[in-house]
Amino acid sequence: MAPPVAVSPLIKTARWSALLFGIFYGHQRFEYLKPIAAEERRIEEEEKKAREEQERIAKELAEGNIKNTTTCVTVSHIQILLFILMC
Repeated sequence: MAPPVAVSPLIKTARWSALLFGIFYGHQRFEYLKPIAAEERRIEEEEKKAREEQERIAKELAEGNIKNTTTCVTVSHIQILLFILMC
């Protein structure tokens, strides 16, 4: 096996510079994306709550535990809310 070749100081500097730049870029990108992801999680949580409420109402309707008049109003409000959130 041949002895290792000495790496040029220019190449070493370029490698270290690329590494440090990558770390800096990754940190900047993470800080940029973090609030966007938090907002998406918040919206998904609201949609999940609305969907669960609608499923609960549908289940109660199927069981006959709720009067139809109040349920129709409640369901229509939830559907309007979902429509607004989707737009």
